[in-house]
Amino acid sequence: MGQPSFQASNAIIYLTYGAFLVTGVWIAWLWRRQSKADFLASNRTQKALPLALNFIASALGSGILFTYPEISTIAGVQGLVVYALSSALPLLVFGLLGPIIRRKCPEGFVLTEWTRQRYGVIAALYLSLLTLITLFLYMVAELSALQQIINALTGLDGLPAVIVECVVTTVYTSLGGFRISFITDNIQGAMVVGLIILGAITVGVETHIDKGLVQSTDLLGSSLLGWQLIYILPVAILTNDFFISGFWMRTFASKTDKDLIIGTSIATVAVAIILTLVGATGLLAAWTGAWPGDPPQEGSIAFFLLLAELPAWVVGVVLVMTVSLSTAAFDSLQSAMVSTGSNDLFRNKLNFWWIRLAVVLIIVPVAVVALKSPSVLQIYLISDLVSASSIPVLVIGLSNKCYWWRGFEVVVGGLGGLLTVFIFGTIYYGNAQDGANLMLLEQSLYVDDWSAFGAFVAAPVGGLLWGFGAFALRVGVQWVLAKVRGHHFDAFDRPPAPEPGFFRGPSEGGSDEEDREPAADAKASSIRGKFL
Repeated sequence: MGQPSFQASNAIIYLTYGAFLVTGVWIAWLWRRQSKADFLASNRTQKALPLALNFIASALGSGILFTYPEISTIAGVQGLVVYALSSALPLLVFGLLGPIIRRKCPEGFVLTEWTRQRYGVIAALYLSLLTLITLFLYMVAELSALQQIINALTGLDGLPAVIVECVVTTVYTSLGGFRISFITDNIQGAMVVGLIILGAITVGVETHIDKGLVQSTDLLGSSLLGWQLIYILPVAILTNDFFISGFWMRTFASKTDKDLIIGTSIATVAVAIILTLVGATGLLAAWTGAWPGDPPQEGSIAFFLLLAELPAWVVGVVLVMTVSLSTAAFDSLQSAMVSTGSNDLFRNKLNFWWIRLAVVLIIVPVAVVALKSPSVLQIYLISDLVSASSIPVLVIGLSNKCYWWRGFEVVVGGLGGLLTVFIFGTIYYGNAQDGANLMLLEQSLYVDDWSAFGAFVAAPVGGLLWGFGAFALRVGVQWVLAKVRGHHFDAFDRPPAPEPGFFRGPSEGGSDEEDREPAADAKASSIRGKFL
């Protein structure tokens, strides 16, 4: 059994956390005089390579050690390749859409700010709520995964590691904000890449494949689930990435559009390779006989069953990698949640210390829920279904030709998409209870029927249908009111352009105009946000 001793495991885990704490606090001290704006965001400051490392660190997380090996044991090579590409390729969207949104909303730093400008306050608050819920779920999933991994790798109780991680990231994130998260993610991202390379070489040398099992496990062929995932995963992950404020904050942080495109391209390739290597451990576990084991174990722990066959020092390397993955992902989510809340709910008028206090306070409910959370995959799937309903109707407004599309359609379409999933589930299963359960994907994604596939078709298609239905209703009501009241029917009039500039809250002794930073090289959007 390749498991480090109790003393060695504790030393590896807590020395790694100690190193990240010291590094984060030291960097925060160097940047102790930064402004509130820099605490919340770092617009147009970062070159391509740091951006790439940040996107890599933010796109991973310790949960990958469960989910990607699991898909390999269920849908084989086909499922793994689809999952890895579906997770990596959406990063290119930030390189493609980022420049457009930065031109339309030059001084924002999250997608919800563009939503406010384009669709009005109600739609912005609606998207902000979904974003904050998604970030909360991701933080819960990260801590839940960490606790399970520590226990699986070392036999130790994972709770102390969860508490220490919360303390470490909260300390340096509350002191330094997004900028510190960005810099530490550079370090952690580079560490993860190096450790993945080391781990891949080690596993390749130490693992011995049974050729008979390669044929008998049938993981090289295609399957119904594998073909379904070609549609489900790109829709789920692409739309859900829009809710991850950390990605948008890094998008706005790029110095130039070229840096953004290069950075996301590098990150896409690196993430695809990393996820494929991690997921391949599920295949290796099956082909070496480590999985399913006796008694049979779930595919989600295939990675750890394989590690049990390897030397203890390999587990030590994986422990360091796990702490790095988890810390990088968690502090990114922390800073993203605080910046999003400050921007969307308080318009960045909160005092600096209240913002820092918010970093501390959000940890409490996250940690409590994480200790009682269900499977990591189910947490992701719930947020995926919500995003699949909401994002298609949202992005219509990126086109200036669709100036007639309003916030009313976005909200109705998003909620209608979820209602459509319920309707589909009720018809498919024949009862409302199972239809409601489908909205939570309680049967998981990996089922031998068409329920999950149908849910991810119903969500975006239903959302668009409800959205266009809401558009027709709104235009019809406005036309009737115009006729009755005798005023101009303006539903299809192009609205005037808004004044560019983003209010960051009053500075000490400064006026509102002094706090509004100019957008020197950006063109203002031709759309003024309207809900109706």
